[in-house]
Amino acid sequence: MASLISQNITHSIGDEKSRRKTKGEGKEESEKKINRKRKKELNEEDKEVEEEREMKKLENLLFGSLYNPVGFGKDDEEETRDDGGNDSAMFFVDRFADSALSVYEGDAQLVQEGIREVEKVRKPVWVDEEEEKTTIKIASVNRLRKLRKEEGEDVISGSTYVERLRAQHAKLNPGTEWAQIDSQGRSYSSDDEDSDEEGKHIEGYGSKDVRLVDDILQSNEDLVVKSRTKLLPGLLEYSRLVDANAFDPSNAPINSVQFHRNSQLLLVGGLDKKLRFFQIDGKRNTKIQSIFLEDFPIKKASFLPNGSQVIISGRRKFFHVLDLVKASVDKVGPLVGREEKSLESFEVSPDSDTIAFLGNEGYILLVSSKTKELIGTLKMNGTVRSVAFTDDGRQLLSSGGDGQIYHWDLRTRTCIHKGVDEGSINGTALCTSPNGSLFASGSDSGIVNIYNRQEFLGGKRKPIKAIENLTTKVDFMKFNHDAQILAISSSMKKNSSKLIHVPSFTVFSNWPSPNRAVHYPRCLDFSPHGGFMALGNAEGKVLLYKLHHYHDA
Repeated sequence: MASLISQNITHSIGDEKSRRKTKGEGKEESEKKINRKRKKELNEEDKEVEEEREMKKLENLLFGSLYNPVGFGKDDEEETRDDGGNDSAMFFVDRFADSALSVYEGDAQLVQEGIREVEKVRKPVWVDEEEEKTTIKIASVNRLRKLRKEEGEDVISGSTYVERLRAQHAKLNPGTEWAQIDSQGRSYSSDDEDSDEEGKHIEGYGSKDVRLVDDILQSNEDLVVKSRTKLLPGLLEYSRLVDANAFDPSNAPINSVQFHRNSQLLLVGGLDKKLRFFQIDGKRNTKIQSIFLEDFPIKKASFLPNGSQVIISGRRKFFHVLDLVKASVDKVGPLVGREEKSLESFEVSPDSDTIAFLGNEGYILLVSSKTKELIGTLKMNGTVRSVAFTDDGRQLLSSGGDGQIYHWDLRTRTCIHKGVDEGSINGTALCTSPNGSLFASGSDSGIVNIYNRQEFLGGKRKPIKAIENLTTKVDFMKFNHDAQILAISSSMKKNSSKLIHVPSFTVFSNWPSPNRAVHYPRCLDFSPHGGFMALGNAEGKVLLYKLHHYHDA
């Protein structure tokens, strides 16, 4: 009986041990499986975090900080320092290497050596407030499914949608390293000793130098704009555009071209008795309107400086006035008390108050632009051939057959100064600079004298410069808006047109182009901001040029 019990106990103990052993082995197996699963999950999470970090890095390189909403709205001057934990750009100015810019790529070790790390928070130009309110379904559109972060993700906000689009673009189109604003610099030095020496020079340069370098690298606007304010002599940068009157060319010589003060409207008048208006864009130059004046070949047409009317003259006793507001043409004249048979030449004062017509026997006829009535006359000793108003409209210059230049005070209508134009027998053209400091006088010999007006009034007779590039009578002269270019031309000789660089008083050697003739030039005008130049010739064409030095028309 006892042996039977002991056998049963022994069997039960052995079964218990085997059960425990089996259970322990199963537990260990399950724990191993759990550990492997956890390691797999951790690896996947690390991989996702790494991919997300890499994606953000690419986004920041191309678009700036997308996942830092706190940064929006901060000033560009705000800077944050880093201990080397992130990968923002590191720059320094190497002032000991031929004044060249050196850029290095580094890590925390380089930071300890003295390189200052600066990260700029870039402020968006404009933020759409509707982005947060907008929702986008990305699961229902095939081409947007790639933007999902999770398989079950369906609807996202507008701002998130924009961020993911940018991230996708950055992923597919990685930028060129040298064009990346926030990219890390690279060291092209293979010598460790040189690197150590240059690292020593870095100490003492702060974030101000880094900002300066960063600003220079990001844009060339300041450099270009400042350098282009001054026109350089020698060669003029220009290009030929579609003819201004290509939409409706003339079959007669062009006698007058002028830009309206809005820079887009161009007036064209000639001997075909038509006054045309074109909208100048340099591509199509669409015609806006044309007016036919019966039995009135146009010798000159000019806007009033205020842009409200056009004065039209011809070889007649009368002239026409076109009202641009009322779209009406009025005939004015003959002038009371005068017997002039032709009122073909005139000038309008800059203040739009007075029109000065060239009369007979040295008389200058002053007509009010408001009433169109004769308000006074000025008398020269010889015949009058040309007149020009000063920039303020208070004085008038005139020249003619006696070879002298007269200065008139229009308030008292008296001559305040008279001086000999050096080398001139018959003065044929006059013009004053927009700032009033200079004036140019042309003669029938082709010589153009440029004077300082104050010095001339003070008794100095010697011109600043005598331009002798024309050999026939000077018919037309014109300063551009900033008085850096003076255009002179003669209608008596083919291609007889020159552009003078006023600061150096030299002629632009590449104008006119030998490959493209300007024919017989008769009139010329610059647009209000200097971007366009129009030249009318005897062929009935108005040649249009773009002057690249000036950004605006």
